[in-house]
Amino acid sequence: MQNKTFVAVAVGLGLISLSACGSGDGKSSADSKTVTLVSHNSWAISKKVQRDFEKRSGYKLRVLKDGDAGQAVNKAILTKGNPQGDVFFGVDNSLLSRALDNGLFQPYTAKGLDKVGASYQLDKDEHRVTPVDHGDICVNYDKAWFSEHKLTPPRTFADLVKPAYKNLLVTENAATSSPGLGFLLGSAAAYGDDGWQDYWKKLKANGVKVVDGWEQAYTQEFSGSTGGKEAGGDRPLVVSYASSPPAEVLYAKKRPSTAPTGVATATCFRQIEFAGLLGNAKNPEGAKAFLDFLISKEFQEDMPVNMYVYPVVQGAEVPAEFTEYGPAAENPETMAPEKIAANRDQWVKSWTSLVLK
Repeated sequence: MQNKTFVAVAVGLGLISLSACGSGDGKSSADSKTVTLVSHNSWAISKKVQRDFEKRSGYKLRVLKDGDAGQAVNKAILTKGNPQGDVFFGVDNSLLSRALDNGLFQPYTAKGLDKVGASYQLDKDEHRVTPVDHGDICVNYDKAWFSEHKLTPPRTFADLVKPAYKNLLVTENAATSSPGLGFLLGSAAAYGDDGWQDYWKKLKANGVKVVDGWEQAYTQEFSGSTGGKEAGGDRPLVVSYASSPPAEVLYAKKRPSTAPTGVATATCFRQIEFAGLLGNAKNPEGAKAFLDFLISKEFQEDMPVNMYVYPVVQGAEVPAEFTEYGPAAENPETMAPEKIAANRDQWVKSWTSLVLK
């Protein structure tokens, strides 16, 4: 989930190119021994774990990384009559209704679904998608910057509009980025249908900076990340993930004794990612085998250090660094999928007019 700059553009606008991109090997999904996964650019799996799947299932896994997740979802919808693959991974709860309403997936009840927490099963009556992971979109802060300036880091949404934090926050565009959209939904959950716009007026007046996506915000603008330091980033607050601090530890050239970044725990919005069997898939049996694999304990425990997300399967363990540096939020903001479906597009339009113009 770390490198996700989802493009949440309405399918009806027709702005997504239909050209395929990614790491495909040119083979057709018609090959009954090959199962093709379509996903966003952040898909990652350990080589050993992929080999284990291929050996046990008898299918060769082909991966088509198709851009940012929102773009990949929209392209999958536009090509659903002749899909590029057999299974899709990477649609999250903020865009789930778009995929389901457009008939992107066909039902399948994955083996082992009974071990997936009930709170993650947002389509439990029809099983068109299988929950795979969850994470929390939260404001991260640069510990060193706040220590040097003798300023207490913000903890809540309300803190972010205080004068002490003027011109410190960078966030992603809610119309072009999943973290940006999640932060908007989190503020709507916190302030209600009638209060979130006033909150964003205050945030804009307090100097929030908006960029297109997570990569730019976190690795260029944010002063606390490794990339941000190298790029001269000057914003000590950024909308990212609760799992970003352990990523800073695990990817450091010299592992620090503590994470250089922290999380404003009362700004988090819970994100759940799903996978599904594509309608008209050429290898539905291979897709079913892969969906079963995605909620196996082996994959669920391999996933955190590759995609920096948390398992949804009960009993799956996470690395110690996650527990120490980036535990999942205890009380994240959430929103019912039906409410997201009913309001998302209008909220994004209102947000764009309010914040970007």
